[in-house]
Amino acid sequence: MGDIGERAAELAEQLRTAGVAGVVVVWADNNGIPRSRTVPVATLPQVAETGIGVSTVFAIFDTNDGIQYGAPGRETPSGDVRLVPDLDRLTPLAGQPGLAWAPGTQVTVDGSPWPWDQRSLLTSTVDALADRGYSALVGYEMEFAVSAASPDGAVVPAYRGPAYSPHALLEIDGFVTDVLRDAEANGLRIGQLHAEYGPAQVELSLGATDPVRASDEQLLARQTVLAAAARHGLRVSFAPLPSLQMAGNGWHAHTSLWRDGRNLLAGGLDGPDDPAGGAYIAGLLRDLPALAAVTAPSLGSAARLRPGFFAGAYGFWGIENREAPVRYVAGSPMLGDDHANVELKVSDASANPYLALTALLTAGVAGVDEGLTPPPPFASDPGTWTEEERAQAGVVPLPTTQADQEAALLGCERLTAALGEERLGAFLAVRRADAAWGAERDTEDVLAAWRWRY
Repeated sequence: MGDIGERAAELAEQLRTAGVAGVVVVWADNNGIPRSRTVPVATLPQVAETGIGVSTVFAIFDTNDGIQYGAPGRETPSGDVRLVPDLDRLTPLAGQPGLAWAPGTQVTVDGSPWPWDQRSLLTSTVDALADRGYSALVGYEMEFAVSAASPDGAVVPAYRGPAYSPHALLEIDGFVTDVLRDAEANGLRIGQLHAEYGPAQVELSLGATDPVRASDEQLLARQTVLAAAARHGLRVSFAPLPSLQMAGNGWHAHTSLWRDGRNLLAGGLDGPDDPAGGAYIAGLLRDLPALAAVTAPSLGSAARLRPGFFAGAYGFWGIENREAPVRYVAGSPMLGDDHANVELKVSDASANPYLALTALLTAGVAGVDEGLTPPPPFASDPGTWTEEERAQAGVVPLPTTQADQEAALLGCERLTAALGEERLGAFLAVRRADAAWGAERDTEDVLAAWRWRY
């Protein structure tokens, strides 16, 4: 047994002593849907060294679990990959005491990188930035709707409001308490949790960390919330838009880019002090239509992009402007200039987090490398302007159809090169399949079908 196997054997014994029977190894597919394999604790030493067998077809699963064989290199169900758990992220689940959790990386049968694996792509992206002196911090704000059990799968708001009030959460007090306790026990740092604006909508924020860990923790947070909801007879919808009658659920990605120990975005209400921070924002803006095709890729994402709903429907940036898809969050005397970051609002649970952050960092850092200058920020909502006013300001809507999103993505060589031919081909194959399926249905029926998928 090698060093990895020996370490896994020690961890397995600790888990066994704690009463844990199995380890759930999780990855995210091209629809943002977590998939998994569960293995007995006793097999962890072997699994850590040789992985778990997984079919190659998961790379081309669409949102309805259809398999799209049209993707280049994925024309048949033949082949096998190995799912290897990350022992550094192994976490006994407080809300599921018999199980532990770990994110997995998919590799080929000889242990080399698999070209369709998303987690290894983000890892290599972060490593390449580190070689050039860059690092990044990422924190997610996660919105979700909490529903009482319903036989027809409808959302039945589990509390009645008022929005942002502690009174609202009294009705789901036990659930909220369990989420906070379980999150802490699972190693998640929750900054805050509150009743959001929408019916029975809750938001929690995760502490900023390195990009790969932030993606892992986004998946772990889902598991934590869902387990707490199940114990209280509740259901949770992470869907970008559970219904046309409801508020959308954004999973806003807050990022900061660092070099030589400095936050390049540091600054106050005038924006970043360093031109490199402005260049990062300019990079995001330049590639925003293509970026949104990866960070908010589903039919539900497109339906969520409604002006006036704090969803970021138009392509612009603003300083502390909550309608801006690219929102600069300023530093302050209380928090310090280094608190400054950029929030990407066109981001939700239907995105694969590893692909999404790869695309985001690629776009932003390219802006820094090229010394781009951002256009002026806007403090108001372009959705309230006339078309002539938007045209004069150069503000256009973000794409809201699969075809337009695909065109934007394929027209951006930076992002297509960053994703790679294999991952891009699989991603587009499932996007096209979803669009074809949705074209035959009303939007509300599509939203209802995917309400509980994420």
